[in-house]
Amino acid sequence: MLAYIARRIVYVVPIVLSVALVCFLLVHITPGDPLVAVLPADASQELAAQLRAAYGFDRPLPVQFGLWLWKAVHGDLGTSIATGRPVLAEVMRAVSNTVMLAIAAAIIGFSFGLLFGLIAGYFRDTWIDKLATGIAIAGVSVPHYWLGMVLVIVFSVQLNWLPAVGAGPGGSGQWAWDWAHIRFLILPAITTSVIPMGIVTRTVRALTGDILSQDFVEALRAKGLRETGVFGHVIKNAAPTALAVMGLQLGYMLGGSILVETVFSWPGSGLLLNSAIFQRDLPLLQGTILVLALFFVLLNLSVDIAQALIDPRIKRA
Repeated sequence: MLAYIARRIVYVVPIVLSVALVCFLLVHITPGDPLVAVLPADASQELAAQLRAAYGFDRPLPVQFGLWLWKAVHGDLGTSIATGRPVLAEVMRAVSNTVMLAIAAAIIGFSFGLLFGLIAGYFRDTWIDKLATGIAIAGVSVPHYWLGMVLVIVFSVQLNWLPAVGAGPGGSGQWAWDWAHIRFLILPAITTSVIPMGIVTRTVRALTGDILSQDFVEALRAKGLRETGVFGHVIKNAAPTALAVMGLQLGYMLGGSILVETVFSWPGSGLLLNSAIFQRDLPLLQGTILVLALFFVLLNLSVDIAQALIDPRIKRA
């Protein structure tokens, strides 16, 4: 098992380097001058040249990439052009809010997705299956930003039960585990959880139905094993694939949803990306994309290791 983990870690290194290169190039091939956000309209050519040299934009792209990667390895992602604050501090503050939102959405989405998927697969081709499948299809099909606006209208505007925007009372960015702050998390978490819930439901339903039709299940029942025991074997065989799907969905949620976070003004990585894109803040944009991509890579690595622990056949393969 240790050899398998070591191999997976070695495979991650070229992936991380490739991700860093893509993150660097993507923001440099877009048109426009990033210094427009900070230069006054009547700025002289000398001032523009000084700022360009200060941010390193006057050097060749390979040199810029090498310096940026070297600083990133040492925890320096540069300085935001728009705010003048360190990029790493801005990104980590936003990512921590996104992680909190993603975990809350994952708890909601994965719990209901597993429940609906197991029930639909166990009672396949019945009205229960059709109801659970219909909920899953609706969850995948409904645009989450539209659902977020509907939830705001119903629960914030009409009923006045939950706040519509922000992450804390009075626009505070400081989080605390009390009801005054948790109220701000409910609507964004529900909105973010809908698509993962639908995907997990459909995946687990297909896995459960396929496993229940296999010969070993009939053999277990023929030996007199109770349905609860059979169900346990079904869950054990479906776990590796279901875990892989949930890992990918959690990675997407950790990546942040620009639309959902914009609808609810949630101060996460999605809202930060939206701000960096419109302000052409290249250091902030690069740093945010890099950190989110690293989260996704490390999450996939964790899922691979967890799958090998659950199913030894993966490790032997």
